[in-house]
Amino acid sequence: MSVLVIPDGAAQPPRGGPTALEAARTPVLDALAAEGEVVRVVTTPPGLAPGSETGVPALLGSAPRAPVGRGRVDAAAHGVDVPAGLVAWRADVVRADGTRACEPDARAVAARLPMPAVATGGHRLVLLAGRRPGDRDVLGLRVRVWDDGVAPAGPLPAATTLVCARGAAAGCGALLGADIVVPAGATGDVDTDLAAKARAAVAAIRDGAPRVVVHVGAPDEAAHRRDPGAVIAVLERLDAELLGPLRHAVLAAAGVLAVCPDHGTDPATGRHDAAPVPALRWGSGVAAAGPARMTERAAAGVRAVAAADLLAPLAVAA
Repeated sequence: MSVLVIPDGAAQPPRGGPTALEAARTPVLDALAAEGEVVRVVTTPPGLAPGSETGVPALLGSAPRAPVGRGRVDAAAHGVDVPAGLVAWRADVVRADGTRACEPDARAVAARLPMPAVATGGHRLVLLAGRRPGDRDVLGLRVRVWDDGVAPAGPLPAATTLVCARGAAAGCGALLGADIVVPAGATGDVDTDLAAKARAAVAAIRDGAPRVVVHVGAPDEAAHRRDPGAVIAVLERLDAELLGPLRHAVLAAAGVLAVCPDHGTDPATGRHDAAPVPALRWGSGVAAAGPARMTERAAAGVRAVAAADLLAPLAVAA
């Protein structure tokens, strides 16, 4: 059996100071890296934009070949019914300075739009329309609509249980046929209940799931707010509250544990980064190789592999 942890957006472009992965106190992650294999992984296929709608399917073993429609993903994540003839469009509600609006403002904007609109949390909306709605100003806020694209399509290389919040990972997983588990307290933000995710993942391991994937959106959300300290804090929580329990569960099951961000996010700009990300795999049959830490600079000299090459040794039947 295998377990994959996806710390969303946790990789960062190395600059003058340390990245979050370098600065965070992560004794469990460091031990896994020292005992296992550290690699670099290409999670964004050539020609596609970095983002969870691209990187998560790639890590699940079904890399998209064309831009993914984020509205389709968000609608699947939140159970939004899309009537025939309409398309689900993702939209962001932002302030005049470009920062994200809060959820109450997004809900107020949704109620004023001339097409059906669902507020899905934070600044995010799903709009239902036959053609791409134009960007517009509502209640002093700007509604920015994303382009459409394809829906993630399988098949997946193994039966997958995906533990996550109701966000991009859940939508991608649902469209790909994964079994979605959303624990109480899983918010997709920095306040998410990582212990609840750990309990759900450990339960799936004990129930014999052949592959368990845990997605944590908090690092990406903190980086979008341009708060590098919050990224470090959530990585330290992830280490203690999630990786610690998973390490013991995977060891008891004689399985394999992998950790890999789905893309990078630069906290200096809040933008996604398509560069290969540092990753590791540890456990049964994995020999120690590569650098001793899973960080951007430590892994810089390691040959980059495709996401499928990270997953291939992990698709081990129970």
